[in-house]
Amino acid sequence: MVTGYTTAHSDRFVANLPWKETLSFGHRHGGNDDFVADYFASTLGDAFKPLGEVYQAYCEAMEEVSMAIMAVLGESLGLGSGYYRDFFADSCSIMRCNYYPPCPEPERTLGTGPHCDPSALTVLLQDGDVHGLQVLVGGAWRPVRPEPGAFVVNIGDTFMVRHCSFTYLLRYPGKLEVRKALTNGRYKSCLHRAVVRREQERRSLAFFLCPRDDRVVRPPACGERRLYPDFTWADFMRFTQRHYRADTRTLDAFAHWLSPPACSGAAPAASPPAATQAATV
Repeated sequence: MVTGYTTAHSDRFVANLPWKETLSFGHRHGGNDDFVADYFASTLGDAFKPLGEVYQAYCEAMEEVSMAIMAVLGESLGLGSGYYRDFFADSCSIMRCNYYPPCPEPERTLGTGPHCDPSALTVLLQDGDVHGLQVLVGGAWRPVRPEPGAFVVNIGDTFMVRHCSFTYLLRYPGKLEVRKALTNGRYKSCLHRAVVRREQERRSLAFFLCPRDDRVVRPPACGERRLYPDFTWADFMRFTQRHYRADTRTLDAFAHWLSPPACSGAAPAASPPAATQAATV
């Protein structure tokens, strides 16, 4: 799990580094009730523990939202509402606070480069009416406009298993509506990026639902040809940190790297292309 603070790489256009600051920390479902608060106190000092308690409560709420979505996805696949809820019952998820400062030359950089999230599910809260998130649809980058009282929910590589794919807009307290469908017979992760503004700063909160590190990720038994070998979340996470891809083929590349003979259904992947910017969980 990657945690801690990263600074904005201002004035470093040549290096193609992301134009943002982030604070990332873990959340354990069903574990220590003060896990996040204790992290803030031990890392930033006791004065920050009350702030950690606020984020602890937010993470717990996002866990509930994520589990509700997993129940719906399980039903949509004919597996029952408890199938994925049980799989993620002891999850070790990641919370990230993003800050994108104003950029004097936004055309020369990105807040976050093109990527698919390696997590199973991402629940994103955007900041006000400042646009920045974009998704690739039909070869063109389309903005995902912030809406008051709404989360943006997209599927990550870990949940790329079978049947249809959707990017959802989730209105709290609980209305779920389809926002964009990329249906090709399997759940697909979503290629996205973040742009920056010349005069406007932007903030967002991203909750990444992830399995426990040693949890073996495999599709449900359904009689179909296996496209990916079994793998642990920890192995996949390490791969994404070392081999960033600015496309939707990270999972294919990982499967080929992990076990070429055992993964006959996955197309052999070329070496990961040079990154426009590193953008990983």
